[in-house]
Order: sequence, then structure tokens, then C-alpha cells
Amino acid sequence: MERILITSAIPYINGIKHLGNLVGSQLPADLFARYNRARGREVMFLCATDEHGTPAELAAAKAGKPVDEYCAEMWQVQKDLSDGFGLSFDKFGRSSSEQNKALTQYFAGRLFEAGLIEERSETQVYSHADGRFLPDRYIEGTCPNCGYDRARGDQCENCTKQLDPTDLIDPRSAISGSTELEQRETKHLYLLQSRMRDQLRDWITSKTDWPVLTTSIAKKWLDDGDGLQDRGITRDLDWGVPVKRGTEDWPGMEGKVFYVWFDAPIEYIAAAHEWADARGLSQKDWYRWWRTDRGAEDVRYVQFMGKDNVPFHTLSFPTTIMGTNGVGHETWKLVDYIKSFNYLNYDGGQFSTSQGRGVFMDQALSILPADYWRWWLLRNAPETSDAEFTWESFQGAVNKDLADVLGNLVSRVTKFCRSKFGEEVPSGGVNGEAEARLIGDLQTRVETYTRHMEDIEIRKAASELRAIWVAGNEYLQSTAPWAAYKEDPERAAGIIRLSLNLIRLYAVLSAPFIPNASKTMLEALNTDDAWPDDVAAALTHLPEGHAFTVPENLFAKITDDQRDAWATQFAGQRG
Repeated sequence: MERILITSAIPYINGIKHLGNLVGSQLPADLFARYNRARGREVMFLCATDEHGTPAELAAAKAGKPVDEYCAEMWQVQKDLSDGFGLSFDKFGRSSSEQNKALTQYFAGRLFEAGLIEERSETQVYSHADGRFLPDRYIEGTCPNCGYDRARGDQCENCTKQLDPTDLIDPRSAISGSTELEQRETKHLYLLQSRMRDQLRDWITSKTDWPVLTTSIAKKWLDDGDGLQDRGITRDLDWGVPVKRGTEDWPGMEGKVFYVWFDAPIEYIAAAHEWADARGLSQKDWYRWWRTDRGAEDVRYVQFMGKDNVPFHTLSFPTTIMGTNGVGHETWKLVDYIKSFNYLNYDGGQFSTSQGRGVFMDQALSILPADYWRWWLLRNAPETSDAEFTWESFQGAVNKDLADVLGNLVSRVTKFCRSKFGEEVPSGGVNGEAEARLIGDLQTRVETYTRHMEDIEIRKAASELRAIWVAGNEYLQSTAPWAAYKEDPERAAGIIRLSLNLIRLYAVLSAPFIPNASKTMLEALNTDDAWPDDVAAALTHLPEGHAFTVPENLFAKITDDQRDAWATQFAGQRG
């Protein structure tokens, strides 16, 4: 049986994330994890908080807390929010864990043995006002590529171009805002990515099934300008993984830490280590997910991320894995498929963490249950182009899809059955032409839905799922059991029996998208969640006489007044 390893991009520890962050990695990863579990596959779904580097130090300083204390508190905040959205991680770890510290130092030592790390003298920015060297993210300025005036010293978040601090125009300290900066010589370690260029190109070219967004970004970084550049992997910071070669000190690197983008992807592996340790399991239990020489040869590894993270996951992290695999006998698992996403924009502009523009995860859950958000976000996932959140679109999806189509069918069928036959699946009646047409239509649609889910075509899967819901409503409307009951109660009983089984089918198919509503339906029907390979069989799953209860209203409609109030509330500054 194929095993599925899933990782979603590791979010920075600083701040609560907005809906654009959520749909860019974690939520679609959860959809895929839930689907594969439903199909009976063994799944390991991993994520963590990215706790090192300047974002953590700056955020902790702003909060007036020690950085380790701040990170511990924000990890809990992010964990609680991920639970609130139903993200079914097997482990939500921390890049500051002892497991990641040891693995990062281990990989660095192996890469040094392979000749892929070397010490270089370089010029780095020193701030007189701050009395220290400024690592890349402590420096802001204007991007020389696109002119964005808040580019960071490692990458421009506007055009995604990889930068060095010395590339910035009009640089300033992100700590003090001072422009009194000086370039001084210091020593750092570099990962020699350029030596892996041909191997990386061959590997990426072989991935003919990857999204064009993923491969086009990777190839652009490989071939633009001078091609793939070597990358500094150490920084002059206090907070981070101390620089070592495995367990040995690294001469000349005292007081330095590994660059956050070197240690953060290694946390994917460390999270499995954390998972095993928390359960009292042995090394072999997490090796079987990550080492192909220790049982991971049958693992399919799928990553989910926004397009800004693609360069690091197609080039830098693979360099670490490929380079390490050339040393010793161990072989570590490379990603098999990278599902990347464009950006979700907010109502005519961009989400803004600094300005509080848009809906953030905590705010979303404070006004509506998670399934409302999950449905709209996945139905509009920015797979092939940027997408835009508007309150009109959100209201329409909730009211028309969730309330009118799915929720209405569940309510009408269960309440009608209770009023005419009691709270059990009625007996009597046989399938006829209408039922045969419905079963044939649904069999085709379920197979199409399944294919889209296997291929991680999220918007197509959501569209097909909605069509499956609509088919049931059209069947109910055309057969009109409320009218049939007056002339032929047995015919009405047969329609309702099939319709109750239809609700169960919908609950199982919908669970990856709207898990809470699915659970409510399954509990009301007092049934299991076995996947429906054969629709005809699935529509007889609940036998005559099977007891059920009428669930509460699954989805409440969003009123125009609510829509307008929320549009105003989330347009301005976040407190």
C-alpha cells in the first residue's frame, strides 16, 4: 500500500496568518491528507512553526519578551488556530526543537564532507546605531528589480527575486530605521548550490507532471542571469541553531547560527522525529518516512506551498538532500510532487499583515465556523492564477452552495422522513427509472471527483462535488416524495430511503472539504465513513429500519447586513 508523506510550507512564528497564507499551503495540504486517509492510505502530514531568524527576533523585541518565550506562546496560538480550522496534522512541530537542531548540524556536517560547504570572507552590513552586523532580514530598502520600497535583504516579497542586502537601494536598519550603515568584512559558510545546477536541472526537467507554476519558477532561477548562485547559510545572530559539523565545533564559526532558510526545511524531517519521540517510538518509525534506505522507498512525498517558497523547495532544500545522499550509506527522501499556489488577494488589493487589511485566521473563526471558510477558499484556490476574496463571492458560495444545495437537501429529507415514517430508514418501494439515471450520473461524477482529488486539482474537485450535491437536489425535486406520499406512500418511502443514503454519500465525499459538517451528517445518520467505490452499493448502505436523528441546520445564510458590516470591519487597520 502506498504511503503518503505531506508537508505544507512552514509559517513564520511572528503574527497570526491571514486567509491568503492559509489557502497557500496548509488548507489544501489538509484536503489532500484527509482524502488519502479516507481512501485507506497511511498518511504522515507534517508542519511546524519557523522560529529562527530575524522575524522572530524583531517580533519578540516588539512584544517586549525573550525570543524563546515569545516563540513558545506564538506556537500555541498558531496550533490553536490550525486546530480551529480542522487542519489534521500528524505533527505540528517547532523548528527550534532539539531534533531540528541536531538534524541541521548533521546535514551541515555531511554537506561539508561532500565538499558542498565552504568558508568565505564577505562584506556584510554593519549598523552603527544598533552596534551589530545586520543579517539580511534586518535590512530593508528598495528592490533593484521591481522598485518595491520594502524589500528585504534576502528576497523581495513583491517580485520574489532573491537578493543580497548589498543589492538594496537606500538600505536601512529594520531594527532602528537608521541609514548609518557600513560594509564590513566577516566570514560565513556558503552552500555551493552552483555545483548542483546540472543535477537539479535534470531532476526538475524529469518532473513532467508538476504544475507549470512550480517548474517555471525553478527553471527561471536556474537559468536567469548567471544562473543558480551559491548561498550563505550562516548569520550573526543569537537566536538559531549554533553552527556545528554534526556534533563537533566549527572553527571560526563561533557565535554564529545557521541561516533560517537552511534549517527551516530540515524541520520537515525533524517534525517526524518529534512525532516519534512524543509517542515513545524508535528511530526506525520516523526513518521509514524519510530514508529510502530504511523503508521510505514506497513513500510518495507531496509538498504544498505558495509560489514565493518554490525556489527554496526546488533548489536549496533539494541541494541539501542530494548533497547529503552522496555521503555515506544513507539516502534521504526527495519530494515527488510540489503543488504550488499563486496569491489570494483581498477585495481589490492585497492582504496586509502590517495594515490589518483582510481577514486573519483568528477573526475568521470568531464570526463563522471553519467549514464556511474552508469551502470558499478551496473552491477558489489560486491554482493557475491569482484569486480574489470578495464578500459578495463569499456570501454567494455559502448561501447557494452550502445552505441552499447541501444543507437544504439534508434538512428536507430528514425532516420529511421523521414526519411521515419516523426516525428510521423506511421500508417499501423499489428503484425505478429516476433512480437508475441518478446512480449512473453519480457514478460518473464520483469517478471524476476522485480523479481530480488524486491529481490535486482542487477547484475542479470542488466544482464536481457541488455538481454531485446538485444532482441529488434535482432528483428530490423531480421525484417529489411529499407529493408521491399522498398517492403512493411506498414510492415515497423508496425515494426517502435512497435520499438518506445520498446524504451519507455526500458526507463521505465532502469530508475533506467540510469535515465538521460531514461529521454532523454521519453522526446524525449513525453510520460509518467508508469510501464509496460503487455508488449503487453506497446508496443501499443504510438498511431499512436503521435509526437516525435529524441534525441541526448545517449552514446559516449570510445576510446582506452581515456581509456589508464585515466588509467595513476588515477594510482598515488591525489593532
